[in-house]
Amino acid sequence: MRLALLSLVALIGSILFSAPTFAQEKGGDDRTGPYDAVQGWPQPLPDKGYIWGSTGGIFAETPNKIFIANRGELKLPDKLPRNFNGFSGSLGAAATGITPVFKNCIAIVDADGKLIEAWTQWDHLFEDGRGPHSVLISPYDPEHNVWVVDDIHHQVFKFTNDGQKLLMTLGQRDEPGNDDKHFKRPTDIAWLPDGTFFVSDGYGNTRHSITVDRNRRVYVSDRANNRIQVFDENGKYLDQFPNITQPYHIRVSDDGYLWAFSGPLDKFLKYDLQGHLLYAWGTHGTEPGLFWAVHQFSSDSDGNLYTAEVFGGRPQKFRRRSGADPSHLYKQVPLMPKKSS
Repeated sequence: MRLALLSLVALIGSILFSAPTFAQEKGGDDRTGPYDAVQGWPQPLPDKGYIWGSTGGIFAETPNKIFIANRGELKLPDKLPRNFNGFSGSLGAAATGITPVFKNCIAIVDADGKLIEAWTQWDHLFEDGRGPHSVLISPYDPEHNVWVVDDIHHQVFKFTNDGQKLLMTLGQRDEPGNDDKHFKRPTDIAWLPDGTFFVSDGYGNTRHSITVDRNRRVYVSDRANNRIQVFDENGKYLDQFPNITQPYHIRVSDDGYLWAFSGPLDKFLKYDLQGHLLYAWGTHGTEPGLFWAVHQFSSDSDGNLYTAEVFGGRPQKFRRRSGADPSHLYKQVPLMPKKSS
């Protein structure tokens, strides 16, 4: 197994790939695109007086097992606004601006959004920080081990699928750096079939979300410069897609397209792998089906889409709308079958 850290270099005056601007998008301003939001998902947390906190990440292992990286619980104010919908975004402030209780940081819900498991034994890992940044499973891992990234503490954790064991810790807690033993606010992970994996060393070392295609090309979100850069697996620069407004999260889909979520625009953007914008949808808001800063997205084998809102403070689930164009759906690279115990 090989770990590769990609270092992005400022490419002033480099060759620009002629991707269209957002104003040239196809697909219009449909509020929920090809999906319908599932009302009442997820269900409230069991702790009375507390709600889901800033949601760093989400990953669907199956349609009935969805991992949520919850940045702790938020205590409700004594007086709730009339438009309160059960999530912190409707309280009028970003979820990241409210001090959380670091509880139920890694939560698992079923298809109905019911909490079926919580790894409270690992809540202490995220204390004195801001909670988990993302949660992932490698599509090439028959064990379905679960990876959790903590940007504030500069660490990456690998757990067994049941959460009983912490198998690996990368990075030194509260020690930022840029060598082979340190991160500086890591954010995301991408894998190759041979077990090689890449860590985007996010905020501090200016390497954000990361994904790979079937040709082993590595796509990296250069969020601050509104672009996605393309490298080979050894870090050689190949290309870039400019004019993408702050891509918070990017993924190459199973059918070979690059999907990005633009934080400031609160829209999903679909590109071909040459950087041409093909489709876009999404609208800002705190009502069900709208978005306030999706930090990670995922889909399951039934075609449901899941989103994690870092400012809106909620996970959401979307079902495919009847008659929706199949090309407008995000199709996650499927996990290999899970090895039986």
